[in-house]
Amino acid sequence: MSDPVKIQIWSDYVCPFCMLAEGPLEEATKDLDVEIEWKPFELRPHPQPTLRPQDGYLPDIWQRAVYPMARRLGVDITLPTVSPQPYTRLAFEGYQYAAAHGRGAEYTRRMFRAFFQEDQDLGEPDVLTALALEIGLDADAFRAALDDGTHRTAHQDALREAAAHRIQSVPTILVGDTRIEGVPHPARLREAILLAQAGQTGQDTHGTAGKTACGIEGDC
Repeated sequence: MSDPVKIQIWSDYVCPFCMLAEGPLEEATKDLDVEIEWKPFELRPHPQPTLRPQDGYLPDIWQRAVYPMARRLGVDITLPTVSPQPYTRLAFEGYQYAAAHGRGAEYTRRMFRAFFQEDQDLGEPDVLTALALEIGLDADAFRAALDDGTHRTAHQDALREAAAHRIQSVPTILVGDTRIEGVPHPARLREAILLAQAGQTGQDTHGTAGKTACGIEGDC
C-alpha cells in the first residue's frame, strides 16, 4: 500500500476564496487516498491595517467575484460586517491547539463558517473559545493556551514555512510537486493527485478563471 497523497492548503480565515475552495477540494479528492492539511497564512499581520467592509474595495470584489462563484458552487456566504476585519494571529494560535488535539480540519471549517455565515469576530478570544468548545475541544484549556501564548512559537514556525514556500496568495495548494494558486478546478486538482500517486511531476497552475485568491498586496 502506498502512502496517502499529501495535500497542503495555505489559507487565511478572512479570505472568502479559501472557504469556497472546500467544495472543489472535496469533489477532487472523492474516493482518493489523501491526507489534507490546512496551513496558516496571515494576509495582513499586525500592525498592517486590515480591510473595512464599508470601504469600496470589499463590496466591489464580492459583487464581481465572490458572490458569482459562491452561487456557482452553491455556497452560502456573505460579506461580514465586522469592521475592521480581525487580525487572525490569535485564531491561528487556536488552530495550533486544535491541530495538536486532532481537530485542525474541523477548526478551520468552523472558523470559515463563523466569519462568513455568522458574522462572528474571529479576533475575540471569547468567540474563539466558544467555537472551540463547539467542535469538542476543552474550552478552559483552549482559552488558557490563547492567554498564555502556548502555541505562538508553533504559529510563527508555520508562517516561516509559508515564507519558505513563497506563499503570496491564498488559497495556495501543494500536491506533491504541483502548486495551484486560487480556488482549484476539481479536474485539475484530481489530475495533480493522480500524478503524485504515480510518482510523476505535475505542472504549476492557477485555479478557476477570474479572481479566485486573496493576495498580500492588500486585495481581498
